[in-house]
Amino acid sequence: MLHEVLLALSGYPGSIFVEKEGGLEVVPDLPFIHPSEQEILSSLCKLGSFYMKFKAFTTKYGGAPIHPGTEEAHTSDLHGLYLIAFCSGVEKVLEPYRQELLTLEREVLEDPRLTVFHVQTELMQYKLLFPAIASVIRQVESHRAHGCYILEILYKNSFCGMPEVRSAMETMLYYCHGVLYKQLSAWLLHGLLLDRYNEFFIHQGKVLADTAQSAGSQGDDDDLGIGGLSGKQLRELMQIAGEEEDSKTYVQFALRPEMLPSYIPVRLAEKILFVGESIQMFEHDKDRPAMKRTGSILKNSEDQFAKELHNLSKAHLFNLAAFESVIDRIRTSVAEHLWKLVVEEANLIGHLKLMKDFYLLGRGELFLAFIDCAQGVLRGPPTNVTEHDVNAAFQQASRDVLLDDDDVTQFHLTVQTKGQQKGLVREQKKPMGTLPSGESGWGVLGLSYSVQWPLHILFTEAVLDKYNTMFRFLLSVKRVQLELQQCWALQMERKHLSPEQSDVSKWQLRTHMAFLLDNLQYYLQVTDAWVSSSFPHRLHTHACSFLHGNAKQFKCAQVFSETQILLRHSKIH
Repeated sequence: MLHEVLLALSGYPGSIFVEKEGGLEVVPDLPFIHPSEQEILSSLCKLGSFYMKFKAFTTKYGGAPIHPGTEEAHTSDLHGLYLIAFCSGVEKVLEPYRQELLTLEREVLEDPRLTVFHVQTELMQYKLLFPAIASVIRQVESHRAHGCYILEILYKNSFCGMPEVRSAMETMLYYCHGVLYKQLSAWLLHGLLLDRYNEFFIHQGKVLADTAQSAGSQGDDDDLGIGGLSGKQLRELMQIAGEEEDSKTYVQFALRPEMLPSYIPVRLAEKILFVGESIQMFEHDKDRPAMKRTGSILKNSEDQFAKELHNLSKAHLFNLAAFESVIDRIRTSVAEHLWKLVVEEANLIGHLKLMKDFYLLGRGELFLAFIDCAQGVLRGPPTNVTEHDVNAAFQQASRDVLLDDDDVTQFHLTVQTKGQQKGLVREQKKPMGTLPSGESGWGVLGLSYSVQWPLHILFTEAVLDKYNTMFRFLLSVKRVQLELQQCWALQMERKHLSPEQSDVSKWQLRTHMAFLLDNLQYYLQVTDAWVSSSFPHRLHTHACSFLHGNAKQFKCAQVFSETQILLRHSKIH
């Protein structure tokens, strides 16, 4: 009978142990089994039932990975590399159990007088371990756990007071961490997102075209009514030949919060995202002259970092401090390279001054001349030729104030026509662009900026939208202030005439409005002056902090965050 007990413990039914409802059960009322033995055999049947379910799970999901493009990948409830690694961990945890069964079989062959109680005593530890493993498998199946979410389930179940259960969970975590470290190595060292099954806590976002290319593709079919000249052809004629570059696309990446294990802090995940995204961008554009001047982004330390990550993957327990230390060293190398490339090579300070001069109306004389030139064009509702006429007026105003043409050509005024506004309403992307019928062109005027590589990682579409909001607001303040000054000039011309009661109330209203606008304009100018004077010092502080080893607080992308002070103007709006 003991041989049949061992077979049942291996998950195989027989004449005494039969399969029932997915488990094993002792045949009742057998005359040669004592009631006390019946209870022991029922207890051993539970171990056999657990083992049989474990084998069924690992056989089903622990085989070759399903190709993501096949129909099986869509119909299968569970799949992926982390699931396969989890099954390998379960098999590793079950290996001592199988060895224990082999030992018991040898003992039974050597001493036929052994009892069932001896078998129960030798397998006592698995009565605590198997229910814990079964609970984890149930959580994986019920939650349809996928990718890094399996790590979270194992991590939470590893907090247990039973050493056998905790050791088993840590072993399964170790196997799943092997997949994680391979993905991290590809992402951190080469900028590659090896994630065919969407299991990583970083995923690919939308694909962006090069700004110069995408700006030239807008409104390709707009007929301007100028001898059959289309909008695309007109923009091509207005472009400078030196600005033409090969069309490139840039992929944005983002964190996937539901896949991020709780034992990896969000701040650390953001560092990992920053490093991989930067390396991916540099690898994409490694043929550019600026990249050749600055050299390798990791300073030829890829092998050293790869070795450190490999050593971490071989550790049985996940060490957050050691893991973050390696990530910080990789990030320091990337951030220093990015600093040189963005701040020094790409002249970030110069571009920020340009943004201030144009988006924040820093060149006041330019926009005074522009308002005067474009007043007749933008007074009425916009048409298909309004954008062309406005840009012509903008170019004329820049020549009137003797502005550098190289600076002006990086900016392009945009005007949304009525059809484009309806499209925005349908897509619900920019509700601020929805204007009532008959609105003047001033309300739909915008400013686009041709962002040069690698500044596109700082001047993103969302940032430029905020700058455009500020531009419209500040331009409207300037226009209203000029109109009130014109009213004051008209009042001065008529001051020798006898005033009427209605005129007095009008001039009082103008005075109050001018008082409000003048104080608002003063506040904006004082804030702008403070930002202009303090920003270089803040940028230098970031550089010194990095060079003196405070790399934890350093993030090159944060250089641009200092400019968010400029966005305080938008709060007034």
